[in-house]
Amino acid sequence: MPHLHTNQILNFSEINSANKMQKQVEVRIDEGHLEPTVETTESACSSICDKIMKNMVLTLTILGVFMGSIAGMLLRHISPLPPDVIMIISFPGEILMRMLKMLILPLVVSSLVTGLAGLDAKSSGRLGTRAMVYYMTTTVIAAVLGVVLVLLIHPGNPKLKANLGQGKKNDDVSSMDALFDLIRNLFPENLVQACFQQVGFIVKAQFAANTLKLEQQIRLFLLLFHYSYLPLQIQTVTTKVQVPTNRTKAPPQFTIKRSLQFKSGMNVLGLIGFFVAFGVVMGKLGEKAKIMLEFFNVLNEIIMKIVGGIMWYSPFGIGCLICGKIISIADLEIVARQLGMYMLTVIVGLIIHGGIFLPLIYLVIVRKNPFTFFMGLFQAWVTALGTASSAGTLPVTFRCLEENLKIDKRVTRFVLPVGATINMDGTALYEAVAAIFIAQMNGIELDWGQILTVSMTATLASVGAASIPSAGLVTMLLILTAVGLPTQDISLLVAVDWLLDRFRTSVNVVGDSYGAGIVYHLSKHELDSFDAQQSRMDDFEMTKNKSYFENNTNQNVYSHHNSILIDDCKVTMGKNGNTAGFSFVEEEPWKSE
Repeated sequence: MPHLHTNQILNFSEINSANKMQKQVEVRIDEGHLEPTVETTESACSSICDKIMKNMVLTLTILGVFMGSIAGMLLRHISPLPPDVIMIISFPGEILMRMLKMLILPLVVSSLVTGLAGLDAKSSGRLGTRAMVYYMTTTVIAAVLGVVLVLLIHPGNPKLKANLGQGKKNDDVSSMDALFDLIRNLFPENLVQACFQQVGFIVKAQFAANTLKLEQQIRLFLLLFHYSYLPLQIQTVTTKVQVPTNRTKAPPQFTIKRSLQFKSGMNVLGLIGFFVAFGVVMGKLGEKAKIMLEFFNVLNEIIMKIVGGIMWYSPFGIGCLICGKIISIADLEIVARQLGMYMLTVIVGLIIHGGIFLPLIYLVIVRKNPFTFFMGLFQAWVTALGTASSAGTLPVTFRCLEENLKIDKRVTRFVLPVGATINMDGTALYEAVAAIFIAQMNGIELDWGQILTVSMTATLASVGAASIPSAGLVTMLLILTAVGLPTQDISLLVAVDWLLDRFRTSVNVVGDSYGAGIVYHLSKHELDSFDAQQSRMDDFEMTKNKSYFENNTNQNVYSHHNSILIDDCKVTMGKNGNTAGFSFVEEEPWKSE
């Protein structure tokens, strides 16, 4: 408070209800009696406490990562631990993953509906267009960066194949089947089933039972079991295998047939597709859907409160998760020496993409410090590093962007769920490096057409990768099949995938977060204009209701002298004051007759 005078003058206005006269009263108060310092101290203490509480969770999470890594390294030097002990060590981390995944479904549903219902169709379309352009641009950049690095560093060496040995045989995957499965999952036939199952192609062997005797069926089974002629999943072909027999009649035949089958796992893509449409249509309904919108808003607030409680448990869970994973890896040192250059190539690429390219894009478009933005989402980055699941990190990412970075909830609630499903920058880079590394390890020279195919397929395959741990290994089958590389060598990379999976997941989360910041910056003017328009409409409705209420009040006062209230109805008297002629009128609104 400025010290201009010794005393301060306060004016109070009172209105006399009897004569409607306004009186001015001057009260002189000495400045020494005004002591706002108590409130200032309390507010300063509360703000400091709030900062300590927020940073405490982050500090404990980082400490949990380091303690889990150190404990895992130390326990590896003890004699091999029994599987039960490893399971007990990893159990708190498993509980953390289950709690985070438990919140994915209600969080995705409530966030998409509330985010899109708060926008008109035009704003939603522009928001989605900007997000998709960002997703595809950064994913292509990541895939090209991975190809360039693996060609420059050249980590693959045919000698590694002799040291690592032959990998396990994997099933071939058709790119066409994978694309159609992606589209099928986008339109689930049963919304409840989509919460825990996905649809996909499988291949079965069928033969005519009436042409085979029991002995021939047994011999056919033993033949398939011994030589493994029949893969579980193959392209659309029809194969005929002859069964050895001494008889002169034609040997029996069997046919490879494809069919659809449901497999376990949440169909996040299908849920997103449905609830995006649900939110857009609900936004068009306006006041009719107000109750439904309030329900989803409250649901979202409840989920975020639960996330805040889980965050206090996450440091312990992440530490146990990392410790148990390090202990369970066999021959870690040997594999690290053999695949060290491959790991270095992937990690360097992820650092360049997540630490240089993404911040540079944010700086060019938003023109703000990208590292200040990164510090706001540091908690989400550490959680992704520990859990290796971008979907599991989604609740924490929401909390960081909305509370720390103050990004509009309508942007985060649309961009983050979609980004956690289809924006996989780290996965695209990893798959491109792994595919060319396998080619180098087998001594196969890829031409520029095949390299371009690897880049494009890695971009598209990352879109179809589920936001779960180690999903990149599954989608990498598409890339190897597309360029004719041996798929069995994927199993050789599993030994180090647990570590690389954490790094690429953290880059995926950072890419989603930077995307939300960029989309919010580009859409901020439209959102403000939409809010101003909505505010003007609300003010107009309020003024209209107030005028309507005043008119009804005046009419009720005017007609009070010849009206009588009887059981919530109005009885209108006749001109002579008699009740001979009267009529019953509903209470709302009353008008003089």
